[in-house]
Amino acid sequence: MNDFIEQKIITALRDILAVRINSVLCDMQFPIPPVEFGEYRGDSAVVPVISLSTCERTEKERIIRLDAYSLTVKFTLPEKPESQLHCYAYSGAVSKTIYENPTLSGVADRAIITGKKYLSPKKPNCGEDWQLIISLRITIEGC
Repeated sequence: MNDFIEQKIITALRDILAVRINSVLCDMQFPIPPVEFGEYRGDSAVVPVISLSTCERTEKERIIRLDAYSLTVKFTLPEKPESQLHCYAYSGAVSKTIYENPTLSGVADRAIITGKKYLSPKKPNCGEDWQLIISLRITIEGC
């Protein structure tokens, strides 16, 4: 099967999130819900949403045929006393994983984190969720 590069990027990131990040989270001193994918519902795991789009390329990137993609990973956590701590834990785990594997297991030439956003509920104790949004820039040569 001839997969599209976009599909390969999402699959590679999903695999990294499901395996390596859960390993990093297990090594922490306090319990953090694992990352799961699929139709999972409940508070005992977190299901991140991965969004991919093309990114504006510089003139140099166009000349050397370097494709750039913008990818966001959004974690939504229910409001609890430890939710802010969990956001920081997921952020650290993603950072460590991308630093250790910047090629997404050989799918990309380079993946870097370009931003992190922590969103708390607008009003405490009103049922809104905490959110962590991590932005990545992924470059692939010769596509």
